[in-house]
Amino acid sequence: MSEAANMTERVDTTAEGPRDHRAGVLPYQAMLAMIEAGQIRAESDIPEDQVQPASMDLRLGRTAYRVRGSFLPGPNSTVMEKIERFRMHEIDLRGGAALEKGCVYIVPLMESLKLDQDITGIANPKSSTGRLDIFTRLITDNATEFERVRGGYEGPLYLEISPRSFSVVVHEGTRLNQLRLRRGASAYSDAAIRRLHEEVGLIDRAPGEEDVSNGLGLSVDLSGESNGGLVGWRARHHAPMIDVEKIGQYDPLDFWDPITVRKGEGIFLNPDDFYILASKEAVKVPPDCAVEMVAYDTLVGEFRVHYAGFFDPGFGWSGAAAGNTRAVLEVRSHEVPFLLEDGQIVGRLAYDKLTEVPDKLYGAGIGSSYQGQGLMLSKQFKRPEGD
Repeated sequence: MSEAANMTERVDTTAEGPRDHRAGVLPYQAMLAMIEAGQIRAESDIPEDQVQPASMDLRLGRTAYRVRGSFLPGPNSTVMEKIERFRMHEIDLRGGAALEKGCVYIVPLMESLKLDQDITGIANPKSSTGRLDIFTRLITDNATEFERVRGGYEGPLYLEISPRSFSVVVHEGTRLNQLRLRRGASAYSDAAIRRLHEEVGLIDRAPGEEDVSNGLGLSVDLSGESNGGLVGWRARHHAPMIDVEKIGQYDPLDFWDPITVRKGEGIFLNPDDFYILASKEAVKVPPDCAVEMVAYDTLVGEFRVHYAGFFDPGFGWSGAAAGNTRAVLEVRSHEVPFLLEDGQIVGRLAYDKLTEVPDKLYGAGIGSSYQGQGLMLSKQFKRPEGD
């Protein structure tokens, strides 16, 4: 029996009784069916590689609007009505255009939705978007929350974009964020996460050693043992512009200061500086699960971790990456300098069930950029030889 089939069998018999397969995050094949049915629409054809194992990339349209500040439309307004009130100028993205750091832009996306009442959506920046410190949030008409699509929504989608560390060049069709669709309740309880860890090993800690409280805890690796003392990168304050469509083009040292530590010492996070760090634990996402990292928890400190929060089914699961794929952490401290020490809990993984195992899984076979990663910058930067 195949690995995917084995996972389906296991899903049917988890501890809290048989599952309703109608409830859960929708996999790749379900989203393809929604495209075919016209529930996910676009101004042009939607290529197959735009649909991921349990999420869908969304593409920028041809026009960006520079606005005075961030906003939500509220229940009595559309996004375009608010844009008309607060726009400063518009930018044609068809040949590529610069978005300046510290500014706020709203871009109508190519995709639109016509959802059934029992289907809702949640969005997040893509991994490379978060690692470039590009702050993005999905907005829908009449929305009272960012990054959420209500059940039964029919209408356009918009993306708020605010580059934080680097000015960037984006293009019509650039993919900065991703949408996950789900039907009904999909979240695993803490007890179910513990059982799942016992069965398949979600992180490389023995059962009973994991920290589970409103999700599975991840700690930060500041030992420097695997990278010759290198534990992270801090964004430089004055750096060149980055074209997000150029892969493997940029020298990291033009944009980042490397961070090293002596054994037993932590690092102080400077307020509002942006850091790339890595988890101490290797992470595995089973084929029948989707994972989101909780972005901000004041109980562990005044800092935010992981702006790009989705892990697709198959992340770190099989092949050479099995048991060796770390979570990369995008970190920014708030208000005061904050001491981060090796092994400190910095975030939690929330697990969701899928309605069924996806027909494709995250990994090199589908062009995934970060399978088997350690401490890794976004794909726009050159990688060390041998990496």
